[in-house]
Amino acid sequence: MGRRLLSWMIVALCWGTQASAETWPVPDWQSAPPPTSAAVQSLQAYAFALRDQPSRAGVRSDALLVIRDGRIVYEHYAAPTTATTAHLTWSISKSVLATLLGIAQGQGRFTLDDPVARFYAPMQTHPEVRIKDLLHWASGLDWQEDYEYAPLKSSVVAMLYTRDRVDMAAYTASHAAVAAPGERFLYSSGDSTVLAAALRGMVGSQHYDDWPWQALFDPLGIRTATWERDPSGTFVGSSYLYMSARDLARIGLLMQRDGQWQGRQLLPASWVKFNRAPFEHATATPGEAVAGGQWWLNVPLAGGPRPWPDAPADTFAALGHWGQALYVLPKEKLVIVRYGDDRDGTYAHNELLKRVLAAFAGESP
Repeated sequence: MGRRLLSWMIVALCWGTQASAETWPVPDWQSAPPPTSAAVQSLQAYAFALRDQPSRAGVRSDALLVIRDGRIVYEHYAAPTTATTAHLTWSISKSVLATLLGIAQGQGRFTLDDPVARFYAPMQTHPEVRIKDLLHWASGLDWQEDYEYAPLKSSVVAMLYTRDRVDMAAYTASHAAVAAPGERFLYSSGDSTVLAAALRGMVGSQHYDDWPWQALFDPLGIRTATWERDPSGTFVGSSYLYMSARDLARIGLLMQRDGQWQGRQLLPASWVKFNRAPFEHATATPGEAVAGGQWWLNVPLAGGPRPWPDAPADTFAALGHWGQALYVLPKEKLVIVRYGDDRDGTYAHNELLKRVLAAFAGESP
């Protein structure tokens, strides 16, 4: 009996040591003493540089938050943004939607090979499109993802801002197929919005409105989230989630720790692995990240260089229009949130990552 008791004491001690080694933002983030090195000053000078175009006066970034091993090690905001400001995330919404879908998949509500039409009837005109095809932006549906430069021909502008915004998913489903599902990568906000509509079929109409909060936001302690819906009641899964930098970082920490949150496997580790696996037919131009499961990866294609050469190969990110970003660097135990307005094109993912690593991982810029 004595040996058994001693064994249990050793197990409990080891478990307690392991548990205490992980810091969680409960109820709020802990902060480490802010460093004052030249590398940190260089990071701030880059992230919050003044723009030189009078028509876009102000600083480059609205917010920059760096989490290391569960603690805030750097945090800075440019007015009027603050630590509690729910900032528009743009297409970071797509990655958050994918996280919600992962929770539903972990509950057995769908499989990756299920046809989308099983959960969203308007996709019956495209019966071969599977959930995983939408997650890879590979539905095969005709789509033009243009913004400022070709608005008259842009599918996404029509979906978000013209009469087709009444039912965004139905508008997407009405497009013709131009490729076989799963065979061609074509970035499409429409694919993501159809996923948001399919989520209703997975969880049930009676639970749909509260699902993001019940399944993800409340368990993580997220309090600032607002997610717009189109007139049909579908969440705009492609674009219109608002959240503070501190709250978005909670999702990054969940992903950095393979779906675990305070000892609970909230998101299946297999789903995180799927998010981080490159789509076999992905394409990218130099400097652009590679598509995973609605997340973006720092992996090379066809033997080329990594998209962000100064960041580790395991870096992955949720990215949004005009430079919104949630970066996750698992081995470095870093989570980075950057909000801003990159219409002048002067912001570069690799440059920010290089400077963060120089400041907080001992690497020089």
